[in-house]
Amino acid sequence: MLAAIVIGSFATSARTEDSGRGAIPKAELEAKLSYCKTCHGLSGQGFRGAFPMPRLAGQQPDYLINQLQAFIERRRTNPVMFNVAHVLSPGMEKALAERFQTLNPKPLGGGSKELAGEGQRIYEQGIPSAEVPPCASCHGADAKGAEAFPRLAGQLHDYIISKLTNWSKERGQDKAKPDNSDIMAPIAHNLTQAQIKAVAAYLSDLD
Repeated sequence: MLAAIVIGSFATSARTEDSGRGAIPKAELEAKLSYCKTCHGLSGQGFRGAFPMPRLAGQQPDYLINQLQAFIERRRTNPVMFNVAHVLSPGMEKALAERFQTLNPKPLGGGSKELAGEGQRIYEQGIPSAEVPPCASCHGADAKGAEAFPRLAGQLHDYIISKLTNWSKERGQDKAKPDNSDIMAPIAHNLTQAQIKAVAAYLSDLD
């Protein structure tokens, strides 16, 4: 259904190179932003439907742009996002990413309160015996990320569980074009399902 909506909305559009001259027209940016929010929530806070749509609010612009490019280049698998991303100009990618960073709704939460304490320990201290470094070493003590390292604070716990569980099936699909996702591959592999759920529970309630 989503794929049909995407094709209907963007079939007549073509991806063009941004000349760098002038800003994206406000009406055009608002239209694209509204389209993104139909899946990612009215404030970009994420949405739970048939499957979880990730929070984009407060996300690092460099990370969002990198992921849009990953979808376009098929380095990351997602048929819906491929159709969405490949029609965006570089200027529109940048404008959307910068706008989403300014949004700051309360997290949807929903993770297990009982697991959050263990998740915080893993996030802050890592798991040395499993060669898992502290998540905070890349994503920051506040889990808000920096530059190409994404914000995790407030991310939907079920989305985090899904991504970490299926990391090698979805990320780094073009070995000739490695990116930051390669850093996470062995970490995701070394985490148990229980540990993944704990980290996800902790992150899901962070502002």
